[in-house]
Amino acid sequence: MYAKQSDGAHVSESDLTLVIAERLRAHIGEGGSALEKLADFAGVESRALNAIARGENAPSIEMLWKIANALGVPFGSLVAAPTRSGAVVIRKSVDHILSSRDGAFTSRALMAFGRRPRVEVYELTLAPGHLEQSQAHAPGTSENIIVTKGAFEITSGREPPYRLNEGDAIHFDADWLTRISAAPDTPLDERKKAAGSM
Repeated sequence: MYAKQSDGAHVSESDLTLVIAERLRAHIGEGGSALEKLADFAGVESRALNAIARGENAPSIEMLWKIANALGVPFGSLVAAPTRSGAVVIRKSVDHILSSRDGAFTSRALMAFGRRPRVEVYELTLAPGHLEQSQAHAPGTSENIIVTKGAFEITSGREPPYRLNEGDAIHFDADWLTRISAAPDTPLDERKKAAGSM
């Protein structure tokens, strides 16, 4: 996991790991029994979750989603820390990227690092032929996806699969298991806007 702050200042993996640890502790408190219950509910190893809560290990995207879903909180709330208010420009040349363990799936936040937005916006990239499976998000969460390059197929919940090409968009309820697969011959870039119920 690697990130840079939107104003150009470097944010190391260590910095982001400490922010995630602080946010996780803020959501569940300091107690070890709460962490063990969360680990069980999220389907993750309690040792791994304890290491994340202590700021010793950086979680993968998959683990962060499992934790967020188990807590019933937005994904962004686990990487948010208090920052100044006002406008922030997010430069394309400055990355704030989380990636899957194999690197076939990346997510770049298109919102200021350290903020807790009401709406989360991400740029996702999938390797050609990669299948990404996302657990159901918190109830009331919906997503909008716009394909900016490539093509993919998406299946969410009981909906039929939808094929989207460059320039196509889809809105769907994200409180279901969702599968996104990139076409085998082209990488996928998309803009994703996830909004929880307000």
